Formats: sequence, C-alpha cells, structure tokens
Amino acid sequence: MPLSIQFPSFISPEIIPGLPFRWYGLMYVFAFATAYFLYRRQVRSRHFPMDEETLSSMFFWCILSLLLGARIFSTFVYENPATNIYLREPWLIFWPFRNGQFTGLEGMSYHGGVLGCLICIIVWSKRKHYDLREIGDMFACAIPLGYTFGRLGNFFNQELYGRVTDSPLGMIFPKANELFNPSLDWVRELAEKTGVPIPGDPRILINLPRYPTQLFEAFFEGIVLWFVLWMLRKRNPYKGFLFGAYVFGYSIIRFIIEYFREPDTDIGYRIQLGRSVTLSEIGYLHPLLSFSTGQILSLLMILAALIWWIIAAKLPDSQFVYDYSQKDENSGTGSPCEDKKSKKNTRRNLRKKLR
Repeated sequence: MPLSIQFPSFISPEIIPGLPFRWYGLMYVFAFATAYFLYRRQVRSRHFPMDEETLSSMFFWCILSLLLGARIFSTFVYENPATNIYLREPWLIFWPFRNGQFTGLEGMSYHGGVLGCLICIIVWSKRKHYDLREIGDMFACAIPLGYTFGRLGNFFNQELYGRVTDSPLGMIFPKANELFNPSLDWVRELAEKTGVPIPGDPRILINLPRYPTQLFEAFFEGIVLWFVLWMLRKRNPYKGFLFGAYVFGYSIIRFIIEYFREPDTDIGYRIQLGRSVTLSEIGYLHPLLSFSTGQILSLLMILAALIWWIIAAKLPDSQFVYDYSQKDENSGTGSPCEDKKSKKNTRRNLRKKLR
C-alpha cells in the first residue's frame, strides 16, 4: 500500500494552459493585496496619521524594492558559482525569456526581498518623517499572512520541495528535477517502503516522495506567525518590538524547516561540520551540523533581530501608542510625523537663539 500522497493532478503552474499566466504570479498579487489591507486596517484602527495616498505610495515603493531585492539577491547568492551566468550576462536577471520561450523571472529570494524592502522603508520613513519603528511594527503584523500565498505559488510550481521521505506526509511531485538511481540501496529501500514501483532496468531513474515543505512554510511562517503577531499588536511593549519579533520568529521557523527542505543541488550545504554530504546525497540526507544557505541567512537574521530588540528598547520615545486619537486628546498631537517636525523646528529655533 503506497505511503505517500500524489501531487494533485488538477493543479498546473499555468492558470490557463498554453498562456503565459501562472498561479505563482497571481499568488504574488494576492500576497501584496493581503499585506496592504491588513496594514490599512491597522492604520484605521489606530487612527494612525497616514492617509490613503501616502499609504499607497509607500506600498508601491516597498513592493518595487522587494521585487528588485528578491531577484538580484537570488541571482547572485543562489547562482551556481561554476557558471556565473548573471555576472557574464547581467541583463538576464530581468529577462523573462529563455530559448525563445516565456519563463518569467525564475528565482526570487525571501531574504533579498526583506533586505530590499527594509532599505526602502528606512529611506521612505526618513523622507516622510515617520518613526521607522512604528512603520516596521505594522508591516510585521501584515506581511506573514501575505507570505502564505507566496509559498502556495511555490507549491503550484512544484518547486522548493523537501527531501525524500518514507513519512506519510511525503508527496510525489511529478515535475521534480532530481530523480534517483534504483541501483542504490537506500533508493530501493525507500521505494519499497513507500510503494513506488522499481523498474527492471536500473538505468531508469525513479521519483520518490518528498516533504511538501512549501505547505509547511505557508502554514508556520505564514498563518501561525501572523496569528501570534496579530494578537500581540495591541500589547506591544515598545516601538519596534513586533518588527524584531517577526524577523526572529520567521528565522527560527525557517531554520527548522530547512532540515526537511532540499537545498539547491548545485550548491549543497554551505557549512558541514560533521559528516560531509555529497551532491548526490543531499536529496535525502541532512545531518544536524550541515547548514544550507537558507539556514545561514536565517541565523544572521536571528542575530539582527536580537540586536534590533536591544537598540529599539533603548531609543528615546519608545513607548508604544495604539490609539493615536486618545493621544491627540491627552497631549495635543499624536502624529509621529508632526512630532518629529516639531522637534526639528525646536532645534532650529534654539540654534538661531545661540547665534
């Protein structure tokens, strides 16, 4: 009796077969829309001083920066160093055709997207005189649920799947790139356990069940993390805490799930402190002390989150305000934009007096 699940046959990467419109791209639209409406809801419920035009402008530049960062980061960090195709032909980074066929932009890095979006938020907050900590906190409560759609797009594309497994959670992806030689003992053993037919010709490679890690990430990094942060949005201990919690929580979950996810076969594990794993073994073997690119980047993000928590807690004016309409009534103005302008004008007046 088969112990694995077949990938649903009715799911195709294309929305309409034969046309260059993919579910992956549509999932990005759903992700951005979800994040936008959750952010706007926070602005309205908090009476935060940001109008619709300002909010739309901020999201436009953030989405553009995210896409640029995700694509550029992916092409250089996850590209096989032996080929260096993007260094030799950098225009291919944003060229959606390969061999005369439309392929879209294959390869987007989450970590690159975060970096691009973060740079945009820093610059935008500075120019518009908003508190970076509060902007980041509201993004932290809006992004994870949108991220869920991105991972569903990976699932529809049958990409970024996990290592092979004989677990009942294993799923056979028909379009998996890495197939296995049935002459290997571990391949035959796992095929027998999961009910996968073994061909009589040992030269015929077979497909084995894998963890559907796209769904793991969609649930834990998306739905679960979003729910926790959304419940904490009114109990924020200080400005900037939720942003750090999002980076920390995502990185911890991603680090753990990477043990079930198959790394890029042309890169393998970046760090191997114990038993060395060859490129032919990474499809089923992940020792505890072998670390993929995603795990290394996640560890750096965990460190960044811890440092940010320390800095944000010690910055002046760190008290969190949920409802700015109440602050307006009690202290005259609750706008972080107006507060910064007021402080700036006060310093300017003092300098004039000193002259």
